[in-house]
Amino acid sequence: MAPHVEADIPKLSKELCNRLLTDLERAKRPVLEAVKCSLDNAEYNHKVGYLTPGKKMVATELNVSSVKKMSRAIFMLEMLLRNVDTGGVNTKRELYYMAKGLIKSDSRFKPLDFEDQDESDSTIDFICELLECYREEINCFANDRGGQTYCQHLIVEETMTDGEKATIDLSKLGTSPFQPKNRPQSLKLKAKKKIDFCLIIESEGTANTLVANGFTKRHNAIVMGAQGVPSNAVRGWAKLIQDQLSIPLFFWGDLDAYTMQNIFRTLKAGSAASLIRNSDFSAPEVKFLGVLPDDIKRYDLLSYPVKESDPAEMRSLKKASDALKNDPFFQDKRNKGLAEICRWLLTNKRRCEQQAYFTVNPKDPRMTETILLEKIKRGSYV
Repeated sequence: MAPHVEADIPKLSKELCNRLLTDLERAKRPVLEAVKCSLDNAEYNHKVGYLTPGKKMVATELNVSSVKKMSRAIFMLEMLLRNVDTGGVNTKRELYYMAKGLIKSDSRFKPLDFEDQDESDSTIDFICELLECYREEINCFANDRGGQTYCQHLIVEETMTDGEKATIDLSKLGTSPFQPKNRPQSLKLKAKKKIDFCLIIESEGTANTLVANGFTKRHNAIVMGAQGVPSNAVRGWAKLIQDQLSIPLFFWGDLDAYTMQNIFRTLKAGSAASLIRNSDFSAPEVKFLGVLPDDIKRYDLLSYPVKESDPAEMRSLKKASDALKNDPFFQDKRNKGLAEICRWLLTNKRRCEQQAYFTVNPKDPRMTETILLEKIKRGSYV
């Protein structure tokens, strides 16, 4: 799939609605086709670096079972187009309540009522898949935020919606992190001094610990706390750092099946659920710094057996097994090392948290920092 080009939403929407109307006037059942955003339609090419959609489409033909889905899509699309026209923005949750308000005020809309927000959210996702656009292009923003970012040498210039520009010098923020919003494409980055690398840390708390202990003062580096499964804003921000600064990116997180598949793969190659978004919301060049299986022995790290009585942990292992069989990312030869980590997890049924590095020498507050830098210098990453 080619790099995303921002769509002309009003034009595409008008074409879509005119096509539906023409079919109805001709007594023909309208059909809506959308990209199938699921793993069985995901393709991966290491030269591209992220999951892209295959040729499969999902066709929705007007009938008794689909009439509500199609009607809801047009109902919600009108609301979204009003925002695009006026410049208004809303979250998915706000749009759910706005829809409920319109339905409450006009009894004609009663058959379209949403039982819960999941139904409203899926309608918005369906619209994005129909138009092959990003949620942000229809002025719908999630309540996510870019990773907490610290650096002594990074300047960010943001172009506001009214054209005004704001300049943020991260070295002037004190102990406060910089957190970009949902549209990192509106940001331009500049380094006051050469930045050597970016360290993306699964836990925001641990990222804060490294910074509080002076990591960014001693090293020309960017430290980012990713807060678990990376949001669109985190992924887009990492992509921006990769493309505009051309520096190495390293991810430091737990050694477990959930981290490998749900967190690291999503950061590096995107997700199957957002195939049309991955070009701008993934960082293909990021490396997995650890915890690596070899680190457990090398540093005598504390690790835990996966509890077979824990449904969540067993589900994660099963998903890792499924990923090795069905996920094109883990099946690609260039990702052989990451697949081997998944196999190690399945074979050994052990997990190790990133904070285990703090057991190496509790009396030395810089020991974890020393280990991370040693691993980067030695090339101990995948």
